[in-house]
Amino acid sequence: MEIGRMVCSLSNPSLQLKGPKSKSSFSLSLAWSSSLPKLHLSPTVPPPPIRHRHKDFRVLAAAWTRRSRGELAKKPNRKSWKQRTDMYMRPFLLNVFFSKRFIHAKVMHRNTSKVISVASTNNKDLRFTLPSLTDDNACRVVGNLIAQRSMEADVYAMSFEPQKNQRIEGKLGILLDTIKESGIIFY
Repeated sequence: MEIGRMVCSLSNPSLQLKGPKSKSSFSLSLAWSSSLPKLHLSPTVPPPPIRHRHKDFRVLAAAWTRRSRGELAKKPNRKSWKQRTDMYMRPFLLNVFFSKRFIHAKVMHRNTSKVISVASTNNKDLRFTLPSLTDDNACRVVGNLIAQRSMEADVYAMSFEPQKNQRIEGKLGILLDTIKESGIIFY
């Protein structure tokens, strides 16, 4: 073993100091950049081609722009401006359900689906006091209860959206008229 050669055993045993009479060309480098792998990049090699899933990529890039009315008609499941903003413009919605035995009505907040007020002829206080739970008188009682409970919750305006083939007449008309007469505004 040569006297001029010393071995450095700090963190990497392969690092050796270069002595005055050493024949090997080992050098000591304690910089952090020496631990990174060396990349040999040549500027003459072109990058690999980008492969797109679609044959004509230009058509896909153009589809990200604003759509025309013809394209909107082709995609009917896109909601209109009114459908997107309606829950904020008219936040409270009245739901009415008539079963064979009972009448149910509730006012909901559209955005949070929180029930504001509920009235039904199936409640204990109405079930035993009303002679009939589905007639016109029961509709008036449920309408008055919904109006009072909504006003207690500081709701003075609501909307009602009838179903596709539902007409506002008969029991439904009586219930809605009673709510309007009690001081609730429908929009």
